[in-house]
Amino acid sequence: MVVFAVARKDTTPFDGQKPGTSGLRKKVTVFAQPNYLHNFVQSTFDALTADKVKGATIVVSGDGRYFSKDAIQIIIKMAAANGVRRVWVGQNGLLSTPAVSAVIRERVSADGAKASGAFILTASHNPGGPHEDFGIKYNMENGGPAPEGITDRIYENTKTIKEYLIADPPDVDTSTIGVTSFTGPEGQFDVDVFDSTTDYVKLMKSIFDFESIQRLLTSPKFSFCYDALHGVAGIYATRIFVEELGADESSLINCIPKEDFGGGHPDPNLTYAKELVARMGLGKSSPQDEPPEFGAAADGDADRNMILGKRFFVTPSDSVAIIAANAVQSIPYFSSGLKGVARSMPTSAALDVVAKNLNLKFFEVPTGWKFFGNLMDAGVCSICGEESFGTGSNHIREKDGIWAVLAWLSILAYKNKDNLNGGKMITVEDIVLQHWSTYGRHYYTRYDYENVDAGAAKELMAHLVNLQSSLADVNKIIQGIRSDVSKVAEADEFEYKDPVDGSISKHQGIRYLFEDGSRLVFRLSGTGSVGATIRVYIEQYEKDPAKTGRDSQDALAALVEVALKLSKMQEFTGRSAPTVIT
Repeated sequence: MVVFAVARKDTTPFDGQKPGTSGLRKKVTVFAQPNYLHNFVQSTFDALTADKVKGATIVVSGDGRYFSKDAIQIIIKMAAANGVRRVWVGQNGLLSTPAVSAVIRERVSADGAKASGAFILTASHNPGGPHEDFGIKYNMENGGPAPEGITDRIYENTKTIKEYLIADPPDVDTSTIGVTSFTGPEGQFDVDVFDSTTDYVKLMKSIFDFESIQRLLTSPKFSFCYDALHGVAGIYATRIFVEELGADESSLINCIPKEDFGGGHPDPNLTYAKELVARMGLGKSSPQDEPPEFGAAADGDADRNMILGKRFFVTPSDSVAIIAANAVQSIPYFSSGLKGVARSMPTSAALDVVAKNLNLKFFEVPTGWKFFGNLMDAGVCSICGEESFGTGSNHIREKDGIWAVLAWLSILAYKNKDNLNGGKMITVEDIVLQHWSTYGRHYYTRYDYENVDAGAAKELMAHLVNLQSSLADVNKIIQGIRSDVSKVAEADEFEYKDPVDGSISKHQGIRYLFEDGSRLVFRLSGTGSVGATIRVYIEQYEKDPAKTGRDSQDALAALVEVALKLSKMQEFTGRSAPTVIT
């Protein structure tokens, strides 16, 4: 057995190592600086209690983006030096973010060890490559992201760090499944490389009726397409959709994980998932073949999803509402009922209406999955979602893109159980239209202004807060922009008091709430790696079934104009158009 020594290395702090909504994200060139990653990892170990480090088991894996291989070896050596007993690594360093959460919660080794946390190496939906983005975040023993108390402690540590600990064992071959053991000052240290898909697939099979989904996917009346955008979702798509559920391998596109995501942007939306969008008949030119009945895409680490029908896009806000409305009858895991539902504040109120009609507990939380995790740990939330293409349930403590796809396939399988051998198939579009006729439609869009000057972004937000001091003046301005828009009834900066732990989260977004149920929301996103990202959310509620079929762009045109002129977007940022519209 190889014996390793531990060294203490002097270091100095780096500015700006404050974890955002989902960890620390910077360019690869920043992370590759000497000691940069080391400082953050050591600051994380120092922020944790001793029982979560000394003698503990941790997971280290990610979406396979550029610099991940180097980072895994560094973290393994620092874990050994800090007294960690074992490290679990997915084969080739690959684990989706939801799979990491599942492994933390479910996987037990031969001696009964469960993971006490994980370093997840991902920048989620951000591009990858030598000059693109890398990211790292720490998840806790419940499988969810570290709470603000921990991330604040990590950040404080990064500002004062003077040394880090690192061991000197040889690199571990993460391509081969098996356990590599070493001996150090505190005893044995193991690195266990395991199959990246087995634990997650087992969990999915305990939630969904795979037989009914298989009947759907193998029916000649149904067609299917899944785009992993060259992210880690590809290995799960192959295992689940092809090997377990019998879909044809040609149903999968871009399902080989690549360090640079094939040069693409692994964000599952209508702008970046170009190939899928074209295949589903939503592109600028019509596809040569008839589009599939169902399509879906994932982001780099497979926690986000996009759902499409033939020539039809399902907004993420509608998606979580429709899953919640149909879960009990369609998904065995929820057959005894839902404990409650939750959405992030910027997400449309479609879920609110479902909760009210079904008499479910409902929660509106800040952006960030850790807030959902608290509710789930308290046993009051079963299904949750956010407008940024994240949907999930209490099976883990992260959003879960594959889970969302299986949920939709379960709904389609249930509604078509008598149609596979005859009769008209119920489509994705049919399901959405029926939902709107029952609950009303929330016309909704999001404008993203990426890499905006941070100072200009803060000035814009301050301007919007100052306007809220007089609603009379706000309404006068709005009427001058568009006289056909409802008046603002309330305006505030969203503040959340967690009903579980009593913590308070302030400055979570600026809201303008209109008398007719419309909303404008403005937020600075914490998921970028440079500059600032301003997100503008525009929502119009329509409960008249005769008016739910309007073109979304037309329905929202007046509110979009109000949002951009009220915020003085072009004056503050110099941008005449958003980077992305979803």
